[in-house]
Amino acid sequence: MREVVRWGIIGAGRIAESFAADIRLVPNASLAAIASRSRSAAEAFVARHRGARAYGSYAEMFADDGVDAVYIATPHNLHAEQARAAVAAGKAVLCEKPITINPDECRALQDYARRRQTYLTEGMWTWYLPAIRRAQAWVAAGRIGRVRHLKADFGYPLPFDAARREYDRALAGGCLLEMGVYPVAIAALFMHDDPKVINVARGLAPNGVENDVVILYHFEDGGTATLATSFRCKLQNWAYLIGEEGYIAIPDFWRADSCRLFRLDSEIDRYEDGRRGLGFEFEIESVSTDILEGRFESRTVTGADSLRFQTQMARIRSAIVA
Repeated sequence: MREVVRWGIIGAGRIAESFAADIRLVPNASLAAIASRSRSAAEAFVARHRGARAYGSYAEMFADDGVDAVYIATPHNLHAEQARAAVAAGKAVLCEKPITINPDECRALQDYARRRQTYLTEGMWTWYLPAIRRAQAWVAAGRIGRVRHLKADFGYPLPFDAARREYDRALAGGCLLEMGVYPVAIAALFMHDDPKVINVARGLAPNGVENDVVILYHFEDGGTATLATSFRCKLQNWAYLIGEEGYIAIPDFWRADSCRLFRLDSEIDRYEDGRRGLGFEFEIESVSTDILEGRFESRTVTGADSLRFQTQMARIRSAIVA
């Protein structure tokens, strides 16, 4: 039985660099190859991460028998097509979030991977972070009582340019898919039911693409979640889980390395993960274990979870364009 998953990366951008840096910290994974539409970009990437092979096309890497799994780190409008091609080549797939741009694409991709009996999961790395797992354990232990409110936002200023991918409607531009997937996913993790009602306030860029969104979830049990995402401004980017007996604060929840437990105004517990890398190592090790053990989906971020993100974002998007 193989003890190490040999990873290939599609895309040579910032997220791919982070993944490649952290894979060196994972005992059951290694970097085997990088593919880019530009061979020179792939070769420059390999020069920074020695030991991998460079490919100037994705098809070349898919044909490499020395690659067991593919990490897709390209713009999200390309994910469905590229993930399907990787699955067709028999490669396990970890695809950056959002895994697709709508629920229909998500279902079709998952069905295809299921028929091919090939591993497929979404790279919602936040769910793997030890600080997030510790917050889950605190909630499960009843340390803040019943969760009644969740607050989470994620936003960074991105000046409007109609030619930018992030603002291009044809390329699924807008802050919801680009950044809003993080608040949607953290709400899905801690507020286990789907919202009964979703209210949305939004701002639009000059070309009609959303650049600021505030979302209010109402749940059947009376709980609420207040979420926000923005290209207009830097948001706090924290998450708060507020229960009847206390609350948990998670700084920079999307990449969290710590969490804090409060009773009224007093901090009564704190956790820091002491990580050696950027945080991708936890996802890489878990997914590599899944693959080595012959699973077809993640134990942490299931196909049902990804479809839930997509379905909720579709409901939000329908309110944005209404």
